[in-house]
Amino acid sequence: MTTLGITWNPSEGIDLGFFMIRYYSLMFVVAFSLGYYLTKKIFIREGESIENLDSLFVWTAIATLVGARLGHVFFYDWDVYKHKPLEIFLPFRFDPFEFTGFSGLASHGAAIAIVIAMFFYSKKVIKRPVLWILDRIVIAVASGAIFVRLGNFFNSEIYGHPTSGSHFYAIRFVKDDEFWSDKNPLELTQKSSVKEAFNAVATDPKFQPILDQIPFRHPSQLYEAFGYIFVFLTLYYAYWKTDARNKPGLLLGIFLVFLFTVRFIVEFVKESQGGFEGENPILSTGQWLSIPCVVIGLILIFTAKNRTTQNS
Repeated sequence: MTTLGITWNPSEGIDLGFFMIRYYSLMFVVAFSLGYYLTKKIFIREGESIENLDSLFVWTAIATLVGARLGHVFFYDWDVYKHKPLEIFLPFRFDPFEFTGFSGLASHGAAIAIVIAMFFYSKKVIKRPVLWILDRIVIAVASGAIFVRLGNFFNSEIYGHPTSGSHFYAIRFVKDDEFWSDKNPLELTQKSSVKEAFNAVATDPKFQPILDQIPFRHPSQLYEAFGYIFVFLTLYYAYWKTDARNKPGLLLGIFLVFLFTVRFIVEFVKESQGGFEGENPILSTGQWLSIPCVVIGLILIFTAKNRTTQNS
């Protein structure tokens, strides 16, 4: 059988010698920077002050990170964190002590937190209806979602189900957590660090038998990223080329329907992230959480014509 899939073992980031810029963190920087640029263009068009934009950036960044973290904790890992509440917002675990960084983020939690934050932002800062700001910020959020999923790809996390290596889209993640869950890469390779061990497995013919055991998988992170490109382009076109911005709730509705439909579909080939789905679930936790988002989006779309304004 011809193998068309690729082996994926990227470096953790850009090593500057004194500091490592991790790709995952870099993708977040790109996401927020692009979001700021896009929203700045919108604010200029709408006659809003840049001072309000700076405030919006802070509100959104905090809501995204806090909401995504709490979403992961409550939707996917509450059984673990209810016994370790201090680890929810700390970049390390205590038993055993290990620096972990801020891992474990859920997009559904981020979406809920952003809506809540924009409600208060609209009342206390910008003095506009909450749907006005949500219709505009979802353009930036959609663009940011692309880079978050690319960050997941660089981190070799949130990957898909095993598939045949004969497919061009198949990816063998050398750092596959599921494969290494009951194996020690240091013992198998006799290397002094996990990084060296993974590099050896990926490149040294001596360890080819180990590499052959690692399954090829669907790159579900890339599937979502490509889907979110479509969502972003649709919203961008609708705002700049149509009168959708004058129908409060329409852009938000399109965002909810399109983005969470992409999420729902990709979940069929994505490895379970846990949560409340139980064993042999009909739908995953991510799919159950996506359904109400799509329903709310459809309601917003079909009722938007009743909220038409004259804003330009």
